[in-house]
Amino acid sequence: MTDENHLFPSEPNQRQIARELYRHAKDLPLISPHGHVDPLLLADDQPFGDPARLFVVPDHYVTRMLASQGIPPARLGVPSVDGSEVETDGRRIWRLLAENWRLFRGTPSRLWTEKVLADVFGIAKTLSGGTADEIYDELCARLAEPEYRPRALFTRFNIEVLATTESPLDELQAHAKLAADGWGGPGGRVITTFRPDNLVDPDWPGWAERVAQLGELTGLDVGTYPGFLAALRSRRQAFIEAGATSSDHGHLTAATLELSDADAAALYRKALGGGADAADAEAFRAHMLVEFARMSLDDGLVMQLHPGSVRNHNKALYERHGRDTGGDIPSATDYVHALRPLLDAYGTDPRLRIVLYTLDETTFSRELAPLAGGYPSLYLGAPWWFLDSPEGLRRFRETVTETAGFYNTSGFVDDTRAFCSIPARHDVARRIDAGYLAKLVSQGTLPLDEAAETIADLAYHLPKKVFRLDGKA
Repeated sequence: MTDENHLFPSEPNQRQIARELYRHAKDLPLISPHGHVDPLLLADDQPFGDPARLFVVPDHYVTRMLASQGIPPARLGVPSVDGSEVETDGRRIWRLLAENWRLFRGTPSRLWTEKVLADVFGIAKTLSGGTADEIYDELCARLAEPEYRPRALFTRFNIEVLATTESPLDELQAHAKLAADGWGGPGGRVITTFRPDNLVDPDWPGWAERVAQLGELTGLDVGTYPGFLAALRSRRQAFIEAGATSSDHGHLTAATLELSDADAAALYRKALGGGADAADAEAFRAHMLVEFARMSLDDGLVMQLHPGSVRNHNKALYERHGRDTGGDIPSATDYVHALRPLLDAYGTDPRLRIVLYTLDETTFSRELAPLAGGYPSLYLGAPWWFLDSPEGLRRFRETVTETAGFYNTSGFVDDTRAFCSIPARHDVARRIDAGYLAKLVSQGTLPLDEAAETIADLAYHLPKKVFRLDGKA
């Protein structure tokens, strides 16, 4: 099990304060307002597959590290899209991970995996080639028990809200099944998030076909730009009825642009006809962020912006295994100029709420903290993806707090497909915040009682409020 001083400061006085502060957050329910767990996992409530398919195959943090050392994803069971053979023997995949466990020294992947093994499955042995089979067998035995099915673990993890992420083309059948079952765990609920990227990016292969599917799903004429917007509004309403409180937008850049209705309609027709170039596609994506902000003024969905990832940078990986398999790379991102058109239009409107993330931490103090400190609509999202490590979380607090404070941030999000790692990730964030607050207390910057209130807010109250999960408009 996790050592009580894990990730706390080494200085004795700060460590003691951190332990005391952590107690105020440790047992608070988990709020997971942004993630990628498949809702079918909870809707069907079937036992998990073998350990390799739980810990390795779907986790591109793991597979990309091994691939960087010359171990092809096919040997790790990552499905192919080109018809090439992949390993299907879970024990072989697990052994390959264990034999190369040294590669994960110092990484959050090792930290999360070992916390899951110890805290969720009660396995404290160190993973290695020599222990691989023993740990694999113990995991198989646990996964066969009713207490380790998804719904039972949801309750055990003390999850109050779990948000999944779906395309507007998803008919939300898994969420409908959960609603029909009347299930969300004792005191908990599972909600969806509206993710329209594949419908607003003309550069994404198959875009026109997906737009046509949107028309079929909604029964609206998407051959015109007003019809397209109406269809998106229709799907947003369906998502809201399924519990959604936010939308999510993962564009290459943070660019926003406000076009006239006529210019937007012309650009839409050009894209549908296949004549849009890269600049047109960027203009359309940028304009649609402003359109979605307008929609949020009416329906209340919180906008999450996740810019800065160059998708499918590893061409060979993409061609063999498809999207979301570890081939994406962060890119430098401008926010000050890119967001100005949207903020000029709606940045001070009390109805709008935007949670802004980055993969470019050079912008934390130069751009993001001042922006969040200057516009009531903006909140800073937690360090994301390549930055959600203990040191990344610590750097975030150190670089944004003096300008943006704590209350222009939105609390932690786990942003994971790995369901069993959710409590581990939240625990790491709570420990890092306890350590940071302990330093402020020890320096005389913050009284202990205010630090105790702050850590509870960061862990629980702020994400509930910012993501409108408290039932308040």
